[in-house]
Amino acid sequence: MRGGGLATFNERLAKAFTQNNYQTRIETFSLQYPSFLFPGKTQYSDEEAPEDIDITVSVNSINPINWIKVGRKIKKEKPDLVILRYWIPFISPSLGTIARIIRKNKHTRIVAIADNIIPHEKRPGDRLLSKYFVNSVDGFVTMSQTVMDDLNQFDTQKPRLFNPHPLYDNFGAIMQKSEAKEKLGLEKNQRYILFFGFIRDYKGLDILLEAMTDARFKEEKIKLIVAGEFYSHEKETRQYIKEHQLEDRLILRTDFIPNTQVGLYFNACDMVVQPYKTATQSGVTQIGYHFEKPMLVTNVGGLAEIIHHNKTGYVCQVDPKNIANHIIKFYKENKAEDFAPFIKEEKKKYSWDKLVDAIIEVSGL
Repeated sequence: MRGGGLATFNERLAKAFTQNNYQTRIETFSLQYPSFLFPGKTQYSDEEAPEDIDITVSVNSINPINWIKVGRKIKKEKPDLVILRYWIPFISPSLGTIARIIRKNKHTRIVAIADNIIPHEKRPGDRLLSKYFVNSVDGFVTMSQTVMDDLNQFDTQKPRLFNPHPLYDNFGAIMQKSEAKEKLGLEKNQRYILFFGFIRDYKGLDILLEAMTDARFKEEKIKLIVAGEFYSHEKETRQYIKEHQLEDRLILRTDFIPNTQVGLYFNACDMVVQPYKTATQSGVTQIGYHFEKPMLVTNVGGLAEIIHHNKTGYVCQVDPKNIANHIIKFYKENKAEDFAPFIKEEKKKYSWDKLVDAIIEVSGL
């Protein structure tokens, strides 16, 4: 299946469990979304699977016969622990059914890592689907307080812990900015800010583009790198760029970004910008911390829990002018130097071992 944040997280978590002497296997999707529901170009990746992780391709999200088959197989194997990732109600029928079958062995504990309980992009039936999933597991780990609060609308009894999203430390090492720019074919003396990840409406790229119309960006030689595949509003976004003559202020790298190139984009930029309209937590911030980059986030969901205003970056209003003012301030006042020691200290908090411990605690093992 396709790479991206979920797959990267699951692989890194599997490594953490293995390093803590647990025998670990990933059961991944053979089909995650039917083609007409998938907003990207392809669900499949050309990248090599990690050699040191046992990965079985098994789960078809739309085939009930498959759910029964997978559930029965795992039920029979009697693992001590099954961890399910829950990020969207669409996968509730498949994962919820598999979990119910596994639990019939009266041995396996099932813990959900809940990225979201209530989705960013709401659809009819979401609450019923989320309730079906919530009722199928033994406990929860959330990576933002916002999701924990959402979970309380569905369940208040089952064990749960809040544990911040760990650091993404698997995209390579910190390198010189000039070297990363050269490898990406970017201008050596240009200033770059970075918008990274799949482009969806709730992530607010339109707000950031409106901020980029500010004439000060051209005066200060600041360009925006957009690195990530369009999942929505591509036509409208490109039309806006053309109408406002932003082509010379943007670097558009809107194909899927393979894991081998992720580090280059973070190393090349001066600051990571997340102008989200809604949010729970984001793995992008944890990549940013690994590469010791200042970050600008909007004050929505759990983002402000991770970024400390005027210390590791900025927490802004969901407003183009406010975002533009803070980016310009960052460069005018040379804030990168001020933020650097706070970022180095903050990144120490986010370990994978802590997440492993939280999952084990919730499971009761």
